[in-house]
Amino acid sequence: MSLIYTTATTKEELIQILSLQQMNLKSAVSDLEMQQEGFVTVHHNLDVLTRMNNACPHIIAKDGDKVVGYALSMTDDFKDEISVLRPMFTELENVNIQNFITMGQICVAKTHRKMGIFRGLYNAMKKASYPKYDAIITEVDATNSRSLGAHYNVGFEKICTYHSLGQDWELISLRTS
Repeated sequence: MSLIYTTATTKEELIQILSLQQMNLKSAVSDLEMQQEGFVTVHHNLDVLTRMNNACPHIIAKDGDKVVGYALSMTDDFKDEISVLRPMFTELENVNIQNFITMGQICVAKTHRKMGIFRGLYNAMKKASYPKYDAIITEVDATNSRSLGAHYNVGFEKICTYHSLGQDWELISLRTS
């Protein structure tokens, strides 16, 4: 395995992100898999993903030429483009955190889990974000205990829990310095 962490630079890498995302959507995995492995909520399209990447490059983990993990970067310029994330940005208006980048979604391929890639993606994102941003902010579906545990294990801290779209979300933050 020749694993590297880098930023997404090609259309092919973005297409691979979308393919990995599709396999891990909440609608694509069983209830048991959701509990044991977690899931992703947002489905992006290539246009939005490309524009997000142009504004702040996504972090990817590659095994050879295959994307096996990603952490999507999202500036607040995109807050109105992804409807499920609008409530998060509204909630952030009530929080005293400034100078942050939003992590729009993180995912690791099933074949590469439990290898430290989740932590590696966030370490790479912290390096890419500092000193421009003081924190990485994201939200996690409160029922996604696998993802919440992984986020807390890499150093995220809970800002608050809020209710939106019929479910609870945990808004969390990771210092970049």
